[in-house]
Amino acid sequence: MELSLESVKGALTTFQPRTGRLEAWNAAYVRVEDYLRAHRIHNRLHQSRLILRILERAARRHEQNPGLDPTTLTAEEVERMMDAWFGEVLGEKDLPHDRIAITGRVALLLTDGAERNPYAFLDEEQIPAEFARAMQQSSIEAGPDLAVSSMGPRPIDLGPITAAAGETFERFEKWPVLRTLVLWMLFAAALAGIFFATR
Repeated sequence: MELSLESVKGALTTFQPRTGRLEAWNAAYVRVEDYLRAHRIHNRLHQSRLILRILERAARRHEQNPGLDPTTLTAEEVERMMDAWFGEVLGEKDLPHDRIAITGRVALLLTDGAERNPYAFLDEEQIPAEFARAMQQSSIEAGPDLAVSSMGPRPIDLGPITAAAGETFERFEKWPVLRTLVLWMLFAAALAGIFFATR
């Protein structure tokens, strides 16, 4: 589908939502633009066409409920459009949102579809057969079923130094006088070291 810059600009200037503040719709525009860029939709003409379509859908919903945030509405519309489009391209329209969203996005990334066919993304009228076939072949295949296994605790061998240190601490616990004596000796040695280091 051929687009001209003038037709896109003209369409954007005709977008005038009946409800909501202009600043809120501008923020929604920026959010959708960022979202499309995150999906590697870098073609500005196609971006503008998609943003306009999304904003128009969100504006119709906003007229019915003006208390809703335009940015939230546009985000919901993008998700709906992408779910429907992924379902159409992959031939799996009955999948739940979480599954179709993940499967579709992974297939889109694996095929590099957004850059190879920039105008095919979210095109509801004509999806190139080669593009759809590549997306379907790259969709996620379910892995093997999870199996429950049990892992019992195993002793950890930390070596002879750790064993000797453990035995020493156990002896200190049995003889508190010895423990106190050793601590005082360490304290005296530290003071002596400081004394000789500063002289």
